[in-house]
Amino acid sequence: MLIFRMLKQKLTLTQQMLNKDNKNIGFKAGNADKNFTEERLTSYTGLALVSKYIQAQGIGKLFDILFPTVKQNATKFSTTQIMLSVVLASMSDVHRMSRIENFTCDPLVQHLLSLKEDIDQDTLTGRLKALGQRGAFSLQEGLFLVAGKMLKKSNLRHITIDCDSTVATVYGNQEGAAKGYNPHKPGANSYHSQLCFCTEMKLILNSWFRTGSVYTSNGICEFMKQTIASLPRKIRRIFFRADSGYFNGELFDLLESEGHDYLVKVKLKNLDKLMLEQEWVFSDKKKSVCSFEYQAKSWKEKRTLRGIRILTGYKETNFFGERIMAPEYEYFCYCSNLKDKDGKALHELYKERAESENWIEQTKNQLHASQTLTDDFSANDILWQLAVLGYNLSVMMRYEADSNIWRQEHLTFFRWFINVPGKVVKTARKVTVKMSRHYWYADRWRNFEQRLLTAC
Repeated sequence: MLIFRMLKQKLTLTQQMLNKDNKNIGFKAGNADKNFTEERLTSYTGLALVSKYIQAQGIGKLFDILFPTVKQNATKFSTTQIMLSVVLASMSDVHRMSRIENFTCDPLVQHLLSLKEDIDQDTLTGRLKALGQRGAFSLQEGLFLVAGKMLKKSNLRHITIDCDSTVATVYGNQEGAAKGYNPHKPGANSYHSQLCFCTEMKLILNSWFRTGSVYTSNGICEFMKQTIASLPRKIRRIFFRADSGYFNGELFDLLESEGHDYLVKVKLKNLDKLMLEQEWVFSDKKKSVCSFEYQAKSWKEKRTLRGIRILTGYKETNFFGERIMAPEYEYFCYCSNLKDKDGKALHELYKERAESENWIEQTKNQLHASQTLTDDFSANDILWQLAVLGYNLSVMMRYEADSNIWRQEHLTFFRWFINVPGKVVKTARKVTVKMSRHYWYADRWRNFEQRLLTAC
């Protein structure tokens, strides 16, 4: 130890002699005072362009027509201001009434919505409850017009509609929440909403906010009649695709009568037995296909079901006292009126609907549908629909401006475009939002703005 210390001292002295003419850079932390005195800062600079897009779509005027507000002494806010505050909050990763109240304190939000003060949560809740079931129905009809207008821009003649349902667990005494199918928290109260997408655009065409006790396909025929009636006239044909929860003869009758195509996964109690009884034809080394006629008791006619059997491996088993390696298979079966496709082709086509499940998760977890709730069912229905509108606006802004950005999830778009800090500067003639000159995505932000304004 003594030798080691002597060597260390010798090395230190030598180094000091070599570096005696060099100056070292020392670190000294800076100090900054803090205060809460600035009133014109915003965290949501991108909402300035979102608001422009909303007005270009005529949504503000539409809400004024659907929900006219009679000016009285105690009336501080119009219904349109309240609804658009919820839409903008949803797009800004803000949910729950108390947080929306705080969101409306933002100076940019107040300017965009022409608010003189923040909207307190009691006013938000009370005004939405006052609209009732009639207001929820009126809003849905209005959103059909908005979605139809967006759909027209695509110039599509044929579209794919992916239909699904989603469960949202609740933790209170919300009206209409009930126990039912809940894979996330069995036995808990929930809502079980139904919605369908135009797959080519990721656009939600229709949605129903439902109690948690309903079965997946309850009301599906009325739902699809409503959806088809809301489509622009130039869309002549649809391809309906859904999971086994929508294996429904009345639905197939409806789609066939309208001249539309469909693909639905089969759901039968004795399906495993039926599949084992079929004659299989090899499609390749691991896959075999089959087809057979089937008619349920409630069906008007027989339909052809087509299956695929996929080899997953081998398992050692006893066969009449002899040990052999028996093949193991995974079975899938589909009902479709696409007559030119076998079980293998239908299976590949069905797998494409998996992306719609990601869009549902975006609607629920990134736009917070079913996360901002009251104790009133109709008010919750309206909040659900406003979150759906927020999702559609996010999708269509990106669809019209930049196909690469359109492929992003909403939360990614929110983080680099909407959630940008800035300072709101108000002069006699206009309001300007100043952002950092060093913002990493400044060029992308400007390009997106220019393209969107051109598209509008």
